[in-house]
Formats: sequence, C-alpha cells, structure tokens
Amino acid sequence: MQQIFNFLIRNKNSILFLILLAVSIFLTVQNHAFQKSRFISSANFVSGGIYSWSNNINTYLHLDEYNERLLEENNKLRNIISNINDSITINKQLDSTSFEGDYLFRTARVINNNFAKIDNYLTLNRGANSGIKPEYGVITSKGIVGIVDRVNDEYSRVISILNSRSRINAQLSNTNHFGSLVWDGKDPNIVQLIDVPRQAPLKKGDTIITGGRSLIFPKGLPIGSIEDFSLDQTQSYYTINIKLFNDMTNIGYVYVIENVNKEAVEKLQETPNE
Repeated sequence: MQQIFNFLIRNKNSILFLILLAVSIFLTVQNHAFQKSRFISSANFVSGGIYSWSNNINTYLHLDEYNERLLEENNKLRNIISNINDSITINKQLDSTSFEGDYLFRTARVINNNFAKIDNYLTLNRGANSGIKPEYGVITSKGIVGIVDRVNDEYSRVISILNSRSRINAQLSNTNHFGSLVWDGKDPNIVQLIDVPRQAPLKKGDTIITGGRSLIFPKGLPIGSIEDFSLDQTQSYYTINIKLFNDMTNIGYVYVIENVNKEAVEKLQETPNE
C-alpha cells in the first residue's frame, strides 16, 4: 500500500494532467455537436473492431453448431427453390438473394449480442457499404431478431426484440387477430404479445408470426409459441407470453431484410387527399 502512495506522490503532476485532460475532452464532446458526432463515430469504429476481434475467437469455438445451423438453412432454401423454381434470383454483386416480390435478403454475422439488460442491442459486421440501412428487419432461420437502428460504413446496430423500445406487429398463425410484440425485461426466452382482443381463440402451443402490417417484416415469419396468457384489468385484451423459437442468447448469423418498395409505399401513404 505504501508503494502505491509513493507512486502517486511521485507522479502527482502527470496524474493531475491526465485527469484535467480527460475532463476537458469530456466537456468539449458534451457541449459541441460536431465534436460529439465525430467522437461517437470514432467510438463506434473502435468498438466495432474490438467486437469483431473477440467474436472471431468465439465463432471458432462454436463452428460445429454454426455449421449445423447453416446446413439446416441451406436445406430449407433448397426446398424453397424446388417449390417455386424461377421465383428466386441470385444477385452476385450484392451478395444477396432476392425473393420475387417486395423483399431483399442479405447475410450478416453478429459480432456482439446483449441480452441481460432492459434495452439490448446486437452489432452486425455489415454496414452501409453492404447496403444496410436503418429500419431493415433482422431474422434467422428460426425467427425474428430485431430491427436495424444505426449504421456506419462497416457495421450496423440492431434493436433486439429484447428491448423495452421494441414494438413489432405480430399475430396468431391460425387467425388474423394481432397485437404488439414487446418485452418485459425478465426472461430472454419469453416476450409478450399485448393488445390482442378477448375474441381471439387462444390455446397454449399456438404459433405466433409476424403480421405483415408494417413495412419492415413480411407476413408469416415465425416468432414463437404461446406459453400462457391472461386478460387485462378491463377484461378486453389479452397479454400473451410467447416462448421464442430463437435462442436470443446464441445468435451467430442473420439475414437482414430490405423492403424494396418501402419508400414508394410511404410516399403513397403520405400523399394528401385531393
């Protein structure tokens, strides 16, 4: 302990300088928009590189499991191709698969994944240079993961479905009754579907899918199955606990979904009535 005190006394001038330098940098970043934006961009780049490095090690340790998932997905894609023949085209320039219709799918790797907080995010190794933009959906072969909210040239951040800000349209697979998918911050395997009217016929084990009423996810993507449910205090709407098909604590590779008609639809919806 005495050695520590001696070290601090000997280097008090240098330590004081570093503290004052850190405080001045903090105040400059906090009070000047330009410096703040540059600092955030630099921090995102550095943290993205660190995430990528650490994830490379983790990926190597889980190669067998990831390869098994990729084989499963390839088998599903072969089945799709055999069923719809010419409906799928490969766009080699974008390194993506374009399904005839409204959506374009790009592959990406998760290099950071939070699931223990109330507001969780994922970081992907693809960004604007790969055609990724905010408000693109993110899924795996087992279900939905979240929505892209921030992008730089090389990386993108995803609002996980395990986030208090997440609101995703979802419905029962066997009816058109729908609600909003949210998370109560408790169990990373369980999310909640709220505002489902009491007229909806519910049964434990029923499948929940995306409702297709937004411009982010197509209709019919799997989410999970009903674990249990209850009526709210007004006895008008259900709150349904959904057990996710995805293991949100173990996400390796994902598909990023672009709705290619999103801008055209939004412009149409914003056109004032004449």
